[in-house]
Amino acid sequence: MPDPVARDSAETESAFSHPAVDPDVSLAYGEHPDQVVDFYAPRGPGGVPEKVPGDGSPRETVPLVVLLHGGAWRAAYDRRHVTPFADFLARRGLAVANVEYRRGRGLPGQGGAGPVAGRWPETFDDVAAALDALPGLVRRALPCVDVRRTVLAGHSAGGQLALWAAARHVLPVGSPWRLSAPPPLRGVIALAPIADFARAVELDVCDGAVRQLLGGGTDAEFEARAAHADPAVLLPTGIATAVVQGRDDLTVPFAVAESFVDAAAKAGETVGLTLLEEVGHFPLIDPAADACAVVAEEIAQLAW
Repeated sequence: MPDPVARDSAETESAFSHPAVDPDVSLAYGEHPDQVVDFYAPRGPGGVPEKVPGDGSPRETVPLVVLLHGGAWRAAYDRRHVTPFADFLARRGLAVANVEYRRGRGLPGQGGAGPVAGRWPETFDDVAAALDALPGLVRRALPCVDVRRTVLAGHSAGGQLALWAAARHVLPVGSPWRLSAPPPLRGVIALAPIADFARAVELDVCDGAVRQLLGGGTDAEFEARAAHADPAVLLPTGIATAVVQGRDDLTVPFAVAESFVDAAAKAGETVGLTLLEEVGHFPLIDPAADACAVVAEEIAQLAW
């Protein structure tokens, strides 16, 4: 048996070894520098963006994958690290929107650096604003896209945000992010998501990131905010949902995904779970890994 820590280190190194892939178009959805979406057009065999006519016919339009990156909601990890994955999907005939959002501020006294996770409420403000603006942005950036075939996908912390964005219509009444109807999605694919806050806190996933995301505070404040943010309590959604998870994930253990799937079942909703043996956290978004091809196929099945 290979050493789990050594394998995790090798998987992480592989995932971050790919050069970043520049988008075809970048558009802002707000005034903050992090309020931007990068768009990738479907690519041909040589990696050149395809010029797909956009006259609205099913034959000439393509699905859209909205990608939310991970990184424990921390500033050190931005959307650039998932650009090889975005390109990987684009080479399989999918259009991709890679969403940036505001992440954790630095710790006082560290010159703006530090490991604080997320911003409350700005991280959620941004994801909601980006998704709301997306139809208009897509018309400008990629007229070949059929927005009726949109799939949300997110990895790790981005998996939590993808599940949350698909559940905005079941947010508590009065929530500023609540939608009056389900978002028009084909489905959501969450890759090793931080999908159950209670279980993640219990396991201290990403060194306290969940509590930091919700602004710290007392247990009562945490519970009150979790009701607006925790995918495991925002159920059922009525939207096709699937989780892809590595059995040997040391960053977000399988137990977190398992707890979310169980919570969904108790709420009367079936969540698909693809469990990959001898796979850790980062192969899911690493174009060099077999697991990434499995993820692409899961997305394509929903999108097409």
